[in-house]
Amino acid sequence: MFGTLSEEAEVKVPAIKAWALYGTLELAKAAAGKMLEAVDVEEGDGGAGTILKLTLLPGLGFKYYKEKFTKVDNENKVKETEIVEGGFLDIGFILYRIRIEIKENPKDDTGSSCVVKLTLEYEVKEEAAANASLVTNAPLLALLSVGSEHLLKSN
Repeated sequence: MFGTLSEEAEVKVPAIKAWALYGTLELAKAAAGKMLEAVDVEEGDGGAGTILKLTLLPGLGFKYYKEKFTKVDNENKVKETEIVEGGFLDIGFILYRIRIEIKENPKDDTGSSCVVKLTLEYEVKEEAAANASLVTNAPLLALLSVGSEHLLKSN
């Protein structure tokens, strides 16, 4: 079973500034203490191949998961991460990917705002298909909220 969820939001900062957060390790650092108890860089420097161990705050469902940056495209401002250990993989998922896209805001001629789009793609083994109901857009909304708050504070 395959599915996708998506959220997008306008952020009142230039796309290049949003990418400096979303396209790097800075997003995980900004989420620490809000969505995450701890962020440990296990490998890499924020480029493709980077592996993070993300320890969740108690009560968020999973204790931890590891994610790998599978794509970091600075030119097109697209980053993809996939869970490679723990989290949803422990309950029958074979794919849990988040794609972050930063685009210039087509309604803003000044370049002072951008659109942040987050897409979640997942695939579940047939025998665990019932667990697909556990996937929500809550993590996407939380990332958008943490990211927007951080960007606006540092603006």
